[in-house]
Amino acid sequence: MNAYQKKITIALMIATFLSAIEATIVSTAMPTIVNKLGGLELISWVYAVYLLTSAVTTPIFGKIADLFGRKKVFLVGCSIFLIGSMLCGLSQSMEQLILFRAIQGIGAGAVVPITFTIIGDIFTFEERARVQGLFASIWGVAGIFGPLVGGFFVDYVSWHWIFYINIPFGLLSIWLITKNLHENLEKRKRKIDYGGAVTFTIGTTALLYALLSGGNEHAWNSTVIYTLFLVTVVFLGAFFAIQRRHPEPMIPIQLFRIREVSIPNLISFLLSAILIGITAYLPLWIQGVLEKGAIYSGLILMPMSIGWPIGSTVGGRLLVRYGAKRISVLGILFLVIGTFCLTFLTMSTAPWFILGIIFVMGLGFGLTITIFTIVVQSAVDWSLRGVATSSNTFLRTLGQTLGVAVLGTILNQQITSHSEAGAQVPPAVLASGIHQNFVIVAVIALACLVFTFWLPKKKPQPANSQT
Repeated sequence: MNAYQKKITIALMIATFLSAIEATIVSTAMPTIVNKLGGLELISWVYAVYLLTSAVTTPIFGKIADLFGRKKVFLVGCSIFLIGSMLCGLSQSMEQLILFRAIQGIGAGAVVPITFTIIGDIFTFEERARVQGLFASIWGVAGIFGPLVGGFFVDYVSWHWIFYINIPFGLLSIWLITKNLHENLEKRKRKIDYGGAVTFTIGTTALLYALLSGGNEHAWNSTVIYTLFLVTVVFLGAFFAIQRRHPEPMIPIQLFRIREVSIPNLISFLLSAILIGITAYLPLWIQGVLEKGAIYSGLILMPMSIGWPIGSTVGGRLLVRYGAKRISVLGILFLVIGTFCLTFLTMSTAPWFILGIIFVMGLGFGLTITIFTIVVQSAVDWSLRGVATSSNTFLRTLGQTLGVAVLGTILNQQITSHSEAGAQVPPAVLASGIHQNFVIVAVIALACLVFTFWLPKKKPQPANSQT
């Protein structure tokens, strides 16, 4: 890694850490925030609106980065994220916090995918494999230290500082990128796909809102949900029609005809459903079925934050030697084993057994998700790398959203059919519902294994960077 690459990498690592720690640090502080601001019934939207806005804007920023360069988009995205962070810290009500979290999510929609795109630009395929492992380690560190940092600010400073702390580090990242990142863009007239951006935003927002609110704010068979799905079909249909005709479409349809893009994106979508199934329902098993505390359930998930960066680092080093297909199959096998073991959990299962399962699954996620990002980037040249990377990020977010919606509906049906309305859910009933979800997650893992065998064996050789 030369001096130029080191400076850019440091800036991107700072931005990545801010994005990664955001979820865990906010989760830790939310009980205190609710006590101060009120609005307990709105707590889920603090997370949901961030997920929604980041998902919708990710492909848009990815395309803009291909048209006008990564540097401008990264700086704009990081600035929006910091403005959102400052406003979140100034919030005086839950409604304000939700609005400002939406602004934060818009910024994250640029920062996360463009970070990985810049990595793809400044490093060769061989170097990229190692560097992506390093960035995966950042997510692991954030998963471990996020709750600790959040707890420190809440207990000894103020909850406002979980948002304010982003500002000095974000400004440092902006300064480093402004000073050091150089791009050579071809000067020509750009034809922006406004129609695609508008139809995609409306269609995707309707879909994600339907998935996030269905079964909660609105019944699945309600007029609101039916209307949202109708809007989704109409506008996404219009979006795909525009993509076929536009000279510079927001998401080129031909991109998904490339197996090195379509297969990793499909598997990443399914893997994200598995991930949300584990991170959402294993803590519920620990607290609701085993009746342990929140700290105990947090510690149960910690091995994933350790196994993930280990898997990413090892996978990155082995990628060049053995190829993406072999490493991915190994990672999926770890996930199949882990999810299969989850289906055998009982109320008397030893904690060490659960810890082992989560560590193995962390290895599996590290060996697959990082590798798939590299494969997608390496399948296209500079002009499509931004949108290709953002497509992977978007589908992972969509996978989490759809996964939590489907699994949540199944669990609610199980609880409703076996317990009285308004009564506390017995641990045995809750265990039965969560067990069903673990079975579904195991089936999804098996499907991922099948799709992994469709990955091409050859290493892609696209045109390299324009930086």
